[in-house]
Amino acid sequence: MKHVSVIQHTQSEWLGHIEDHLEARGVRFSYIRPFVNGGKFPSPTVLGDGLILVGGGRWGALTAGHILPTLEEEVRLVRACLMLDKPVLAMGVGSQILSLAGDGQVEATPLVFRAGTATRVCEDALEGFMPATFPNIVFMRDRALPPNYAKTLAVDEDGAVAAFQIGRNAFGFSGHPGLRRAMMEDLVMELEDVPDGVADNLETLGAWNARIEDALVPIMTGLVRYTGWMT
Repeated sequence: MKHVSVIQHTQSEWLGHIEDHLEARGVRFSYIRPFVNGGKFPSPTVLGDGLILVGGGRWGALTAGHILPTLEEEVRLVRACLMLDKPVLAMGVGSQILSLAGDGQVEATPLVFRAGTATRVCEDALEGFMPATFPNIVFMRDRALPPNYAKTLAVDEDGAVAAFQIGRNAFGFSGHPGLRRAMMEDLVMELEDVPDGVADNLETLGAWNARIEDALVPIMTGLVRYTGWMT
């Protein structure tokens, strides 16, 4: 049975609907919560069959005063995964960490909460399983600028990278493809200063629940084929 390690950066944001897909395929997973255990991470050699990095709420990788406290340790961990050919799925601030680990960059941007749509720009993205369009729910500060050798899979409405691939089995998403509305409600409650448009985006997110679940089916099908989590 496969086992995947999941780094969770805030109590409110977790795998969401992705848990259902892993469990349905018999993939075990365990959460690593550095915000409650002193920022300690396991060695790359004992991570199991891959690593998932979940979004980070108010944290980013560049903006002063809001840099993820465990950023350096996580970049080193993900870089080791790339060297060891361990699968990586990185979402939100995780996509920034993946970009840095692959010698890419991060651009400073304000904290945003946006319920938007990503458009596939690569026909064979996820072996053709990535939908032509899919919900792209972004709650993130700063954003990834993947290295030049990375493969752009999808872009958002502004043309920014929404999904990318590094090497054979490392994937970054600016949004969280398995998001649940309750997670965003809890994230908003953690903040003193909330982004603009929260009420409208939460309403959209609630209306898109079925759309999010439908899009996640082919996305996870493609991801597990690349990661080997089905074998």
